[in-house]
Amino acid sequence: MGLLKNEKIRYLLVGGYNTAFGYILFALLLMLLKDRVHYLIVLVISHVISVTNAYLAYKFLVFKTKGRWLHEFGKFNTVYLGVLAINLVALPAMVELLGTRPIVGQAWFVVITVIASYLGHKHFSFKTPEQALNTTESSKILKRDKQCQF
Repeated sequence: MGLLKNEKIRYLLVGGYNTAFGYILFALLLMLLKDRVHYLIVLVISHVISVTNAYLAYKFLVFKTKGRWLHEFGKFNTVYLGVLAINLVALPAMVELLGTRPIVGQAWFVVITVIASYLGHKHFSFKTPEQALNTTESSKILKRDKQCQF
């Protein structure tokens, strides 16, 4: 259980679950709805469900923050809306320009999502007020030290 004390290990494990959940959900919805719904609509539907699932997992299992539900969920969604915006451009480019099937194009995009989401959540979504204060204090000290140099 010592490994699970490491936030990065927990992030990798929960992130692996979330990635599989989101990709499998996209694939299932695509198979069920492909004749009736455009693949980008399927992407948005799976995104909404996956992000809600991911938020709960990251909040309770990775970053272990208390309270601040709406504040964190808003910030969490901001990170994923950025990822979704890029995905809404990248997936059609792969499908329409490169001839990739949507399910294959989305698999490639998962790699970008994993890296971007960790950085966004670590430094934005789940940053506690104490961490923000420490960052602010560190910045003030560095600025003061630079001013003292000749």
